[in-house]
Amino acid sequence: MDLKLKLEQLHQRVVGLKDQINTEEATKNAFVMPFIQILGYDIFNPTEVIPEHICDIGTKKGEKVDYVIRKNNEPILIFECKHWKESADAHNSQLHRYYHVSKARFGVLTNGTVYNFYADLEKPNIMDEKPFLTIDIEDLKDNAIKILESFTKNEYNLETILDSAEGLKYIKAIRKEFEKEIDTPSDEMVKLLVNRFFDKPLTANRMVAFKEYAKKALAISINESISDRLKSALNINEKIEKKDEGKVIHVIEDPEASKIVTTEEELEAFQIVKAILREKIPSARIAARDTQSYFGVLLDDNNRKPICRFHFNTANKYLETFQNGKDAGEKKQLFSLDELYNYRDQLHQTIANY
Repeated sequence: MDLKLKLEQLHQRVVGLKDQINTEEATKNAFVMPFIQILGYDIFNPTEVIPEHICDIGTKKGEKVDYVIRKNNEPILIFECKHWKESADAHNSQLHRYYHVSKARFGVLTNGTVYNFYADLEKPNIMDEKPFLTIDIEDLKDNAIKILESFTKNEYNLETILDSAEGLKYIKAIRKEFEKEIDTPSDEMVKLLVNRFFDKPLTANRMVAFKEYAKKALAISINESISDRLKSALNINEKIEKKDEGKVIHVIEDPEASKIVTTEEELEAFQIVKAILREKIPSARIAARDTQSYFGVLLDDNNRKPICRFHFNTANKYLETFQNGKDAGEKKQLFSLDELYNYRDQLHQTIANY
């Protein structure tokens, strides 16, 4: 079984159990130990996975880190765990102290759902302030899982991880700064862009105006890029025709496909529904498919598993839900996209039915 599938199964376990997990110790037993086991380490072998490992810090004796992972008798990972309701970013000072006295090159701070991986890329033997890799069980990313594979028992390679860790760290930092610029363009960003086509002085009033223009321009560019990618993913130029009870499948060109227009409003609605559904299932299982008459959201990209449909092509907008069965859709009028959150229970019930 591949790593991603195992992590998705762990996510289902977390969703099903977390409301019953009331202590940090229970979090470790129910969520963290299975995660370590997924990486291929024997949680029942105390020479490989060492719980409550003593890390004396200066005059402080008997300080313990939750888990130390060893390979070839050398420590390679230390885990510090918190209750699942706590933030995985709030206690890195404690992990920082343990890291300083351990011989492991990597430290992990986790609340059982988010796993932050740290290294000493800035200064030798001093843990960096920010993680170079984050694994969020509730929002699994393929590129992050690819890096995580390097931490598995069979694939662990220190040099390989270190080679990619620095790049990951700075890519993450650059992306964060870019997202800040999209949300609130800085003077530097506005000047960089505007000075390429505007040859007049940027007065204070003009700067205020151009900041707003830049924000809108960036948002439009990104939304159009998302729309183009989604249309490509939906294969709007093809139609599947099923024959002989599903044994023979023909792919034929659909001349009507060119009439399909995916709007920004449909994409925004899809993102809202996707966020609601991710409370219960991995995002990889949530698919979208646009048609001339509606925009559909499917489970596992399966036409026989409709989750909901957006009917936004008329004066009045409707959400169609299927909590009573795939052949018993119910339409509800929407006056704003925010009302989609009112149908959380129906959406969750629909995927539970499948």
